Amino acid sequence: MKRLSALVAALAVSGLPSAVVVAGDDWPMWGGTLSRNMVSVETGVPADWDVAAGTNVKWVAALGAMTSGNPVVADGTVFVGTNNDHPRDPDVVEDKGILMAFRESDGAFLWQMAHDKLSAGEANDWPFQGVCSSPSVHGDRLFYVSNRGEVVALDTDGFLDTENDGPFTGEVRDGRTDADVVWTYDMIGELGVFPHNMSSSAPAVYGDLVIVNTSNGQDEDGYVPSPEAPDLIALNRHTGDLVWRAAPVGEWILHGQWSSPAVAEIGGVAQVVIGQGDGWVRGFDVADGATLWEFDTNPIEAEWPLTRNNVIATPVIWNDTVFIANGQDPESGEGAGRLHAIDGTQRGDISESGLVWRTENIRRSLSTVAIDAGLLYVADFSGYLHCLDAATGDEVWVYDTFAAVWGSPLVADGKVYLGDEDGDVAVLRAGRELERLAEPNLGSAIYGAPIAANGTLFINSISELFALSES
Repeated sequence: MKRLSALVAALAVSGLPSAVVVAGDDWPMWGGTLSRNMVSVETGVPADWDVAAGTNVKWVAALGAMTSGNPVVADGTVFVGTNNDHPRDPDVVEDKGILMAFRESDGAFLWQMAHDKLSAGEANDWPFQGVCSSPSVHGDRLFYVSNRGEVVALDTDGFLDTENDGPFTGEVRDGRTDADVVWTYDMIGELGVFPHNMSSSAPAVYGDLVIVNTSNGQDEDGYVPSPEAPDLIALNRHTGDLVWRAAPVGEWILHGQWSSPAVAEIGGVAQVVIGQGDGWVRGFDVADGATLWEFDTNPIEAEWPLTRNNVIATPVIWNDTVFIANGQDPESGEGAGRLHAIDGTQRGDISESGLVWRTENIRRSLSTVAIDAGLLYVADFSGYLHCLDAATGDEVWVYDTFAAVWGSPLVADGKVYLGDEDGDVAVLRAGRELERLAEPNLGSAIYGAPIAANGTLFINSISELFALSES
């Protein structure tokens, strides 16, 4: 069960309009854009494929034995976090966190960054989980959170360009297949953060800021060792210096914190929005981290810590509205969840006044939503994919995958893609009529989400990265 808890850690640029979708090229961050809406305008991506026969399979790249984050694609390179169960470097062995870079055109391995595990007692860094963070690429820099609770900035070329970019220049490994570290920020050493099980956040790069969830949480005895440590911070994109820290959740963290921040202008104000470990969703001023509003996703009668859900999913910002589901670490089992649409233009405690609509016809969820053509698609941990009217929350249809779902749906080319724990990828026609087009299998469990870039669908199972395109 501890392995399940650690896996959840993974599921959980400049300013962009809140309803923007990804152009028909790269997918440089979790959700494609800072609004995190899982929708792409790519066309020509396949509705079906056969891994064994090679049909519509462009290439397959081996990863470690546990990959629970999501790939990103930028400037001809695919980046993904994994573990070191299948070492690429014979000199880099044993259990480590790994960030890998592959050539987008043919899947050739380019370089990797290897992180040692934290020693026992430093903080939670569960064995064999690897790097769970989904990277964010901005220009020639790549940002992610390592298994050691570090925010890391790398040169996207690694040492292939034979240059050592600074300010950090003291890499232990500096061969052509190694990463070029620009800077690191140790959240455990600098802020006293204590991650629960794993560190995970897909960084939001906004202007000169890199904004991350610190993953501060409980220890194995159910206590929060660092209640004064921040849960959300912003660093200088160029230097890695701390710019601001938001007010801490404190001792009210229910378990861990694995949501990722979304950023957009809401009501004309640039906001960072994130789900937090006490079950509240909060909006912060992107300039200084001041709390603008907060919304409790649990009913009034819910009791801490017995019957409250926390928030693991990443919020989606669309038309000045925040969409997010709540849930729990899957080791707590299945249970009732809630999906909310929240008016982020209001201020203060908006648990009642900020409610646009709510549905309780959903189980606990880890998934980020996708909104397209007035329809909202969201998966729950019990394996149901829900299609709702985005304006009202009314249910349109429900599809049962018959397996647990850890990842999120993607809408691309008129289709909805969703992977599950059995390794199946449900491919449904997007729209008000439920129609399954295909359900190919990748051979092992899928804990991440599909993405689309440059006419290709990218999906990783726990051990392989697939690039799928029409033959």
